[in-house]
Amino acid sequence: MADRTDSTASSVGDWQKVTTSPRMPVPDQMRAWVLGGPEELTLTTKAVKAPGKAEVLVRVDAVAICATDLEILKYGTPAMIEGGAPFNKNYTPGHEYMGTIAALGAGVDEFAIGDRVTVEVHAGCGQCKRCRMGMYTSCHNYGLNYGEQDKGHRANGFTTDGGFADYVVNNINTVIKVPDDMSDEEATLVVTAGTSMYGLTELGGLVAGESVVVIGPGPIGLLAVAVAKALGASPVILVGTRENRNAIGKKLGADITIDSRNEDAVARVRELTGKGADYVVDCAGNETTVNQAIHMTNRGGKVCLAAFPKAPVSFDLGYLAVNNIYLYGIRGEGRSATHRAMAFMAEKRFNAGLVHTHTFPMEELPTALRYARERIDDAIKVVVSMRGNSASPKAAAE
Repeated sequence: MADRTDSTASSVGDWQKVTTSPRMPVPDQMRAWVLGGPEELTLTTKAVKAPGKAEVLVRVDAVAICATDLEILKYGTPAMIEGGAPFNKNYTPGHEYMGTIAALGAGVDEFAIGDRVTVEVHAGCGQCKRCRMGMYTSCHNYGLNYGEQDKGHRANGFTTDGGFADYVVNNINTVIKVPDDMSDEEATLVVTAGTSMYGLTELGGLVAGESVVVIGPGPIGLLAVAVAKALGASPVILVGTRENRNAIGKKLGADITIDSRNEDAVARVRELTGKGADYVVDCAGNETTVNQAIHMTNRGGKVCLAAFPKAPVSFDLGYLAVNNIYLYGIRGEGRSATHRAMAFMAEKRFNAGLVHTHTFPMEELPTALRYARERIDDAIKVVVSMRGNSASPKAAAE
C-alpha cells in the first residue's frame, strides 16, 4: 500500500491537484463498512477518493450512530444512491462523524492539514431554487449524484459515502473546526445539536423569554432542551417517559420535566404556561405526540416536527387552524445550524457529552448498532472510535 507523501500529492489521476503532507500520509486503500442487502454490513477495503475543488479529505476519528442510520440499514430510505435504494451499491453509511483533515482539494485555503473538524451532512447543489434560498437540506437534486447525471448535491452517508470508513471527502461548507479541549465523542454530536438548533431557528430563532416544550428525550430532544435554554427560553419543559433521560434533560437545562405516563402532559403544560406554550418541538414523531404538541401550543404559537411518523397519522387540523398555530417540518441540520451549535458547545453553554453513553472500536460496529437499536444498558448516543483508542463497550463519563 503506497502512501501519498508528496507536498503536492501523487501525480496519478485525480490526486494531481491535491495537497498532502508527509506528516499525515494518505494511503491508497482504507477500511470501510459497506451495505449489501438490508441490515447486511461487511467490513472491506475501498480506494481513498481524492478531494476536488472546494473539498477536503477527512480522516475519520469517531462517528456517532443516529436513529436514521438504523432506518437506512433496514429500509434504505432516506438514503438514495444513483437515484434509488442504497442496497448492493458499494455504499458506506454513517453521517455523524468528526476527524482530522488529511488532504486539501484544489484552491482550498480555509483549512490546513491536521485541523480537527466535525461535519454537517448536506452540501446542496447550489443551483436549484431551494439551495439559492439557503435551504440546501431540501435540495431539489437530492440523490442525483452519479451515473449519467451529476447535479452536485452531496449528503454524506445518505447520497454519498459516509463515515463508517477511515476517510471521507467533504465540501468545505460542511466542515467546522473543533476546539482543542473538545473530545472526539462530543464533537460527533454537532449534527444532533445542529438539528435541534435548526428546529428552533425555523420557529423564529429569538426564543429568549419564550416558553419551549420539547417532547421526546432522545438525543435530538435532549439537545433541543440544551439549545433552547442556551437561547434564553423560559421555561423549558421536557416531556418524556424515561425517568433517567428526563434527569439528563434537567442537567441540560430543563426547568420542568413531565412524565406523560403519570400525568396529562397537555393539561400540565397549559397549567405551567397559562394558555399554552409559545413553541413546541416534537422529537418523538408519532400520532399521540403530534396531537399533544398541537393542543399544548398557545394561540399564535409554533410547532416544529423534528421527528416524523413512519406512516400517515390523524391530527386535529381544525384546532391548529382556528388557533392560528403554525406547523413546521425540518429536514436535517440546515441553514448552517451546526456552526451555531458548535459555537454554543465550544463556549460550553451546555455539555452535549451527557447524551453520549457508549463507545466501541470500528471493528465492532455491528455490536454498536445493536446497542443503539435495542437501547442496551439504556444506550442513548453510541459512538464508534476509528482510531482504536476506546474500550468496548465504555460508558461515557459525565
